[in-house]
Amino acid sequence: MVIGVTMVKVVPGQEKPVYSALREIDGIKNVYHVFGEFDFVVIIEVDGLSMLNRLVDTIREIENVTATQTVVGAEL
Repeated sequence: MVIGVTMVKVVPGQEKPVYSALREIDGIKNVYHVFGEFDFVVIIEVDGLSMLNRLVDTIREIENVTATQTVVGAEL
């Protein structure tokens, strides 16, 4: 299992539709609305890095998403 944490920036005022779109994507476990440089922190759990890459690409395709940044976690 791969855990990804993706920070998402959106067009100002478009947080609600982006939040709704994020909640519909399989593999996303939690979505947190935050304040600062990014608008959302998205917690992702998938089976492998290729699935994580595809899911992040899906997030980037959501209308009004302007940027993402992802960190990957692994068990020690």
